[in-house]
Amino acid sequence: MKKYNSAEKAALFVLVLGLVPTAGPLIWMIFTAFVSSDALSASPPRYDSFSLENFQVLLSAGNILRWSVNSFLIAAAVTISQTIFNSLAAFGFSAGRFRGREKLFWVLLAAMMVPGQIVMLPMFLFMSKWNLIDSLWAVILPAMAAPFGIYMVRQYMDSIPPSLAQAAMMDGASDFQIFRHIYFPLSMPILATSGIFIFISEWNSFLWPLVTLNTEKFYTLTVGLSTLQDQQLMDFGLLMAGATLAAIPMVLVFLFFSRYMLEGMRQGAVK
Repeated sequence: MKKYNSAEKAALFVLVLGLVPTAGPLIWMIFTAFVSSDALSASPPRYDSFSLENFQVLLSAGNILRWSVNSFLIAAAVTISQTIFNSLAAFGFSAGRFRGREKLFWVLLAAMMVPGQIVMLPMFLFMSKWNLIDSLWAVILPAMAAPFGIYMVRQYMDSIPPSLAQAAMMDGASDFQIFRHIYFPLSMPILATSGIFIFISEWNSFLWPLVTLNTEKFYTLTVGLSTLQDQQLMDFGLLMAGATLAAIPMVLVFLFFSRYMLEGMRQGAVK
């Protein structure tokens, strides 16, 4: 058995202290999801019985599956589009040599400082003018590129040796071929890392889908679950069951792509 020194014991103690408030709500959510409504309505609530009642009611009474599909389509479409467009823009700022490049990049950084709520009204007017309100496109199109994603990928691409691109140009490669065969493959770790955050962010997105989606069949999972509060009079077991189902895809995505994220952090630190 490994023996820990004083510094390692102190670090482990601090990590455990940080884990308690972080994992506590998650554990309570899972336990509540598997407790029947009668046990929860008791005073005090009883957590000694296991029941699938909440999941049965959730899957039979609402459009939970349709909402989940809508959320997945939006999150997948935004993740793919941002991976493509963010990397293309980052390549232009990193390897491109054009007049006003740095000034334009500073404008991009300034856009990161603007809260999303400020641009929500003009964006809504644009979507309304294009007759896209109450459709999944109203959620997908505004999120197809992001300033922070461009900034993050550009910082990674700056670490790629320019000599690789210069050698490819001498062999007659075009700018797109340089991007496709050199910069894009070498940037895969940071693209995988950003893809995880993009997918999770879009899966959890609530305010913009709430504003633009009015028909129940187009609801995302987060918007649909919020409507259950009025329909079921704050049935905490039902809400926690929905939250548990909503958390499963995020956990799976993180577990599957976590090694890519760690590899991207490791390579970024080395570079």
